[in-house]
Amino acid sequence: MDDRMVDQHMHNEESSFELSLRPTRLRQYIGQNSIKSNLEVFIKAAKLREEPLDHVLLFGPPGLGKTTLSNIIANEMDVNIRTISGPSIERPGDLAAILSGLQPGDVLFIDEIHRLSSVVEEVLYPAMEDFFLDIVIGKGEEARSIRIDLPPFTLVGATTRAGSLTAPLRDRFGVHLRLEYYREEELKEIITRTAEVLDTAIDEESALELAKRSRGTPRVANRLLKRVRDFQQVNEDDQIYIETTKKALNLLQVDDHGLDYIDHKMLNCIIDQYNGGPVGLDTIAVSIGEERITIEDVYEPFLIQKGFIERTPRGRRATALAYEHFQKGEKRDQSGY
Repeated sequence: MDDRMVDQHMHNEESSFELSLRPTRLRQYIGQNSIKSNLEVFIKAAKLREEPLDHVLLFGPPGLGKTTLSNIIANEMDVNIRTISGPSIERPGDLAAILSGLQPGDVLFIDEIHRLSSVVEEVLYPAMEDFFLDIVIGKGEEARSIRIDLPPFTLVGATTRAGSLTAPLRDRFGVHLRLEYYREEELKEIITRTAEVLDTAIDEESALELAKRSRGTPRVANRLLKRVRDFQQVNEDDQIYIETTKKALNLLQVDDHGLDYIDHKMLNCIIDQYNGGPVGLDTIAVSIGEERITIEDVYEPFLIQKGFIERTPRGRRATALAYEHFQKGEKRDQSGY
């Protein structure tokens, strides 16, 4: 899975590359116009009141810019940001050390906030609401509770699974922002900007072609651009041309809809081995040699969102669009599914 060109999660070696591409201000941020407009108002109002911004929950599929937005919020508020991951906070004392080190108005960004332990989450509630911590020191009869006052701060939580958040935690965020997949025109603009940062010329057709195959995700778009740039440089072309782009993407096994070899494998399994379905997820997992949770969390959401498969009470089923994509005649079982 880590080798997929269209994987929306960040690869290990991409962190420094993404960091160099991230915009630092709202005016530089491409796409998510509704979110930008709302944030602009919320930030301006908070600064007029000379108060920290309300706690912000960012949710949506991976690779859409949640981390980038958290840094932009800190920059627009003219404060520092501390970034941590939910699973890395193992004990309440870890959280206390982080929170007590914040300065007034600072932003604390917790990625994968849905993976916080219940014990840590309980400690976070009073910190978010009233800016204090209740910490228990010692054990048994010697145990005592101490209260630590905290400076006012803004918690920005990011998650790809908003439904996994507990209701008490979710309700303590004053601002809820859902990031949506990007339109092709927005991705084209992002690709053009990234090419400029990489000091690489690219023609308009190539930028649009990359946008079409990027699954609505800037992270995928930038990754594909980097690989196409490799072909361009080896060919010693003065810029990225459409011929090179199409050849590179075909060799990378990313088709016109942004589907890769694993998507093809899964769809062809449903169509050819199970007559288009419906077929159970466990059966698909065994047939293509992948784990059920990987299919459900990584492969399936995009295929459903784009209309290639659908969920039925009896399992997954390939749609007419999937048959059309692979130029195969559609079949249905006797029950009419």
